Amino acid sequence: MGKMNKNEMIKEIKPKSKTYRFIRKYIINRYTMVFILFLGWMIFFDDNSFLVIRELNQEIDKYEKQVEYYKSEYEKNDAYYKRLMNDKSEKEKYARENYFMKKPNEEIFILVVDSSAVTKEIPTKK
Repeated sequence: MGKMNKNEMIKEIKPKSKTYRFIRKYIINRYTMVFILFLGWMIFFDDNSFLVIRELNQEIDKYEKQVEYYKSEYEKNDAYYKRLMNDKSEKEKYARENYFMKKPNEEIFILVVDSSAVTKEIPTKK
């Protein structure tokens, strides 16, 4: 290769491929790079990042389930309380079961299991 003028040099340079032009024009563009960095920062590093928001939403869902559970338990206990206050036989049953109350001519036997007398057999490997 000897001396070449500008026109000959330009002819020898092959045109860039379409993918190279696309990458150069759109992906390596400084605005696109800044936007990608901004998205990365917002998703991973910011105090209000996507990951933090997802964890908080999971925690909110957990607490909402707890609220539903406690509401249902409250309704169940409230219905039991109303039934207990309005029904004499229900009061008597509750008093007998929880406070060991009795009628005047009755005897109550309370059976207590001695936990120290109960032994558990531990299986041994043979």
